[in-house]
Amino acid sequence: MGAVDFWNDQERAQAVVARLKSLKTLLKPFDEIMIDLNDVDLLLEMGAEDAGLAAEVPGKLNDLEVQLEALETKSLLNSPYDMCGAIITINARDGGTDANDWAEMLLRMYASWAKSNGYEVELIDRQDNEEAGINSAGFVVRGPAAYGYLKGESGTHRLVRISPFNSEGKRQTSFASVDVSPEIDDSIEVEIRESDVREDTYRASGAGGQHVNKTSSAIRLTHAPSGVVVQCQNERSQHKNRALAWKMLRAKLIRLEEDKREAAMASKYKNLAKVGFGSQIRNYFLHPDQRVKDTRTGHAAGNFHQVLNGDIQGFLDAFLRWRVATEETS
Repeated sequence: MGAVDFWNDQERAQAVVARLKSLKTLLKPFDEIMIDLNDVDLLLEMGAEDAGLAAEVPGKLNDLEVQLEALETKSLLNSPYDMCGAIITINARDGGTDANDWAEMLLRMYASWAKSNGYEVELIDRQDNEEAGINSAGFVVRGPAAYGYLKGESGTHRLVRISPFNSEGKRQTSFASVDVSPEIDDSIEVEIRESDVREDTYRASGAGGQHVNKTSSAIRLTHAPSGVVVQCQNERSQHKNRALAWKMLRAKLIRLEEDKREAAMASKYKNLAKVGFGSQIRNYFLHPDQRVKDTRTGHAAGNFHQVLNGDIQGFLDAFLRWRVATEETS
């Protein structure tokens, strides 16, 4: 970074800066733990003559245990693309309008988590439902290890509540699917034959002014061999939307290859294509009681609204530990 010509290639420079930030997320807490350990050594030494200082040692050790556990969880982010940004796609599934509303609630949940952790969020596609919520949305979360933390969110999320769209006040179960892929740069080669990809253009919808409704600037790409479909409409320029769509396609194909190499996780990703009872990775209950529980890790939270406000770190950390345990027993 100290080279005179470092910023001549902006894209490469940004990638290096992002990698530095990712490394610091591991090195900084490690250095802090070492400093605190030295402080404990000093307290033990001085505590031999001062009972007041000796009494501080147990509290310091408890704090160190918490810091060490957090660092151990971060050390589980060791897959090839864990330090990348995350490209997330959310789709409403079974449940009618409630499912559309639920998909939008998930969109806000991830955006809140990203904001509270200092990550950048860029919306790249949003298809609004006519009555309420969204049909689908695509966005990128950029920050240290965003993909590593969020990759376990891929799957079907189930909501049970009293429907606000039902005049009889009946309980409604609705589903939304989440797909997470790593945001990769152009230095990573992915072989895609253009003849395998069908491109469709259409008029963008939603926010963006009159321009979006007058030009066919939105892009949809369909990769025939894998069946992967990506779309982008958030940019005003068709050229920019096309570039983003191809980036998303490359990311999803890389994610598919990663899945093949992780045999222990294969069944989880097969479930992604399913909707309905029995396929969900996490259940969110607002009725008859409030709770959220992950079907894979068993991690649970009793405050539904807190989770929907972005407090999902416990679920993300639990998945990382569960994934390692699963690999060790497979």
